[in-house]
Amino acid sequence: MKNKVCNLFLFTFLLLNFGYVFAQSSTTIKGVVLEELNQQPIGFATVLIADAETKKPIDGTTTLEDGSFTFETEADNFYIEVSFLGFQTMTFAQPPAQNSTIDLGNVVLKEDAEQLQEVVVQGEISRTEFKLDKRVFNVGKDLSSTGASAMEVLNNVPSVNVNIEGEISLRGSQGVQILINGKPSVIASEQGNTLGTITADMIDRVEVITNPSAKYDAEGTSGIINIVIKKEQRKGFNGSVSVNTGAPDAHSIGVSLNRRSEKFNLFTQIGFGIRELPQDKINRNVDLVSDTTIVSTGTEYRNETYYNIVLGTDYYIDDTNVLTLSGNFAMEKEDQPSTTNFSEIAGANQIVSEWQRNEITEATNPKLQFELQYKKDFEGDEDHNLVFSSLGSFFAKDQSSEFFNTRVSGDYDDSQQKTRTDFKEAVYTFKLDYTKPFLENWKLESGAQYVLNDVANDFEVSNLEGINFVLDPGLTNVFEFKQNVLGLYGTGSYEGEKWGVMAGLRLEQTSLNTLLANTNQENNRDYTNFFPSAHTSYKFSDKVSIQAGYSKRVYRPRMWDLNPFFNIRNNFNIRQGNPDLQPEFTDSYEINSIYILGKASLNFGVYHRYTTDVIERISIIESNVNTVRPENIGENNTTGIEFNGKYSPAKWMTLNGDFNWSQFVREGTFESTVFDFNGDQWTSKLMAKFKLPADFEVETTGSYQSEVKTVQGVRSDFLFMDMGVRKNIMKGKAVLNLSVRDLFASRINESLIAQNDSEVYSRGMRGTFVALGFSYGFGKGEAMQYSGQRRRF
Repeated sequence: MKNKVCNLFLFTFLLLNFGYVFAQSSTTIKGVVLEELNQQPIGFATVLIADAETKKPIDGTTTLEDGSFTFETEADNFYIEVSFLGFQTMTFAQPPAQNSTIDLGNVVLKEDAEQLQEVVVQGEISRTEFKLDKRVFNVGKDLSSTGASAMEVLNNVPSVNVNIEGEISLRGSQGVQILINGKPSVIASEQGNTLGTITADMIDRVEVITNPSAKYDAEGTSGIINIVIKKEQRKGFNGSVSVNTGAPDAHSIGVSLNRRSEKFNLFTQIGFGIRELPQDKINRNVDLVSDTTIVSTGTEYRNETYYNIVLGTDYYIDDTNVLTLSGNFAMEKEDQPSTTNFSEIAGANQIVSEWQRNEITEATNPKLQFELQYKKDFEGDEDHNLVFSSLGSFFAKDQSSEFFNTRVSGDYDDSQQKTRTDFKEAVYTFKLDYTKPFLENWKLESGAQYVLNDVANDFEVSNLEGINFVLDPGLTNVFEFKQNVLGLYGTGSYEGEKWGVMAGLRLEQTSLNTLLANTNQENNRDYTNFFPSAHTSYKFSDKVSIQAGYSKRVYRPRMWDLNPFFNIRNNFNIRQGNPDLQPEFTDSYEINSIYILGKASLNFGVYHRYTTDVIERISIIESNVNTVRPENIGENNTTGIEFNGKYSPAKWMTLNGDFNWSQFVREGTFESTVFDFNGDQWTSKLMAKFKLPADFEVETTGSYQSEVKTVQGVRSDFLFMDMGVRKNIMKGKAVLNLSVRDLFASRINESLIAQNDSEVYSRGMRGTFVALGFSYGFGKGEAMQYSGQRRRF
């Protein structure tokens, strides 16, 4: 009886559902979406049906890569809408169905000029905004970012300066840590290509973090600059090709390709180029006791041929899990044909002897980097995530140099030297970060990082004696450097509508071992430090807000600070490292404010930094030979003010200004010499952008850096200007740009070191650089630039 009742119930249930299925008739909707201009298919366009009365969406789909679409609906009173970014939306009233099928055929979309213009304008001008613990510079398509390298983009970021040698400073101080997508990178290392493989159009934003929270690596006493690379979000095939040429010789070609589907995002960049980077140099070493002077003048060259390839993929496992694997291989070949003329002068301009030093240097620099990253987004909150990354970087340098000293006049003897460098570096970074929001406005972050750095530098110098080269034991050695840093952190934050606060603590344990292999000289250190941080912000209104912060930072001596052996390009001006160098620590405090006044936006801030065991480069001059060596010298207190603003008096003109002034007090002693002094310095930049008829744009940037006292002398001021012209062609698919760096060849680095018994004067100038570039974007890609940058090694 029981089975009969169950069977009857099941039969009735199936019968009802069978009737319901037949009662609900479905309609198939299909078609192909095309561009009006060239009849090319539009992949991943949106096809939507909505209720004809309520206008609410009912169902929809996206087109395939060939522009086709098909889906079914059971709605009976609807309209159809087809849309894609940059095109006018097409709307159809419900067409009659033929055999339960609605075939729209070819749906042709027209470009929406107003929408395209709005999209372009939004990303046209670089702009700055504030977050709780950082300042974000969003990179637009203005001229300073077109056809430029990442170094030139950084020089346009408020508070950041890049000098003629490519050294980066923040608020006038070096010791800045450079990150790529929040992680260390060989691209941004001091031994690497110094951001040369990153071009402006690859950069989404630059985060300037003058007071980093405990979440970030404590490295960098001046703060952190994080360069965030764009991620291609547009589905389908995108790409660009660029060709650049310039004087002095700077020629390159680059191709960037990207293909994104529902599951994969594949990307690659391939580049090739040659670059010539000359520098005119003058050095004058004066021995006041013997009344003799060594003057050297000449032009140093770095001619480079480089090849670069990037391959990578994002794999979207599902809606909440993403796996990224990428690799970068570069090969650079250097040639340095340099000539320097020397004169030895006694007394009142009496030339004792003259000689010429010719250098032939060749180097091969392979570089490899890989990254594996896994990101887990937890359902229910996009800010709740877990990220693990593993980064490996490898760099090598195989360099040989020959130096020929040839007598011109006097009693100088001809001589010959050879040097050899075999350098290898491996850096492994493992990082785990977990973010958990809770309640409504609270968030906890915690994580760990482990960095292993293993370096070996085999350097030797040989002098020609008779017909044989004899090794110079005083300048020859193998230097090994191993440093491991383990970091653990935790932060908590609250960010409400008007007020926010963040506090955190980071623990870092450092193990450092150095070895001079030939002399068996070791220097091993282990130390543990805590790095607290605190930040707060308050929004008075949409036009006025304020933020304040504190953090503790560290600068650990790097391999080139510790390695006592360098290339002797000029054997009267020698750089050395110091294996006994200690890390320097900085406590940093600051208050910043934001004001929006009509067409102007203004930022004003004050800051203070207290640094102990300050690392300074000290010159020791003996017999006209200047040897520069880093030393820990006392402490430094720096207090400064900062102002930057943006003003657009008209649609065709935008002005940006940046001003930084700081006053410092130095106290320190080295080898019984007291180095107590104080001084100030200031920097300023003014950028003007103009939109001209015929779709031309012009930008000029003027920069000034004041004279500043150094621990032993003074560094002179300089003023320079950059200029650029840009024009969009082929409806924005292509770009022509002309840029001139250091328009008046006035970017000159001069310094003077004055001691009781000696003086050293040095002067360096790169000169004017002119570059012309063309780039073309295809598929759904926009024009993208590729330019190389010399290795600063």
